[in-house]
Amino acid sequence: MEARPTPPADAAPPDEGASGALDALYSLLIPGESVETYAIQRRLFALSHRRVIVAATSGRLIAVARGLISGFTVQDLRWQDLRDVQLQVGIVAATLAVSAHASTDLAMAESAPRALRFTGLRKRQAQEVYRTCQAQEQAWREKRRVRELEEMRARSGGVHLGTVPGGMAAAGAGEAGTPEARLQRASSMRQQGLLTDAEFEQIKARILADL
Repeated sequence: MEARPTPPADAAPPDEGASGALDALYSLLIPGESVETYAIQRRLFALSHRRVIVAATSGRLIAVARGLISGFTVQDLRWQDLRDVQLQVGIVAATLAVSAHASTDLAMAESAPRALRFTGLRKRQAQEVYRTCQAQEQAWREKRRVRELEEMRARSGGVHLGTVPGGMAAAGAGEAGTPEARLQRASSMRQQGLLTDAEFEQIKARILADL
């Protein structure tokens, strides 16, 4: 079994209930998956049920809630489906709220999001999980941006610039294929934030060079 990550400073040694949740969590990991950090629900917030543990792994966010008698319930989402994460830190505990795209392909398509909410988490542990979620959200946002640019270029038969700053391929063509339409398309993409100013200028120069 994979070695467990060292909990944050405010984490008390796992008691029997928390240890059971951790054991259930580690039993669900797939080959090659590792736990980066986790947050355990405080006992005060689990008077009517066993405590929940929320973990950020190398491939997903996963929450395990043990049953009162036996078994456990699992909720998880892939990092590529992560839409937004929010953290609320109170006096004694923290709440982590996560929303996710329902898409199955790089979260490209907009659809009704899933919403997950975990209350009563140990504060510093929750902050560690939140930071991991934020890093994954930013990484996948950039991957979606690159994917959108490539798909637009493929659909429109756009201009391919090879390597541009950031290692991205950019597109600047319109459906008509005329220089005016291509420039208009590139300008629109810049206004939408899909192209940087530098990328737009390179596309513009390439279109003008083809005249």
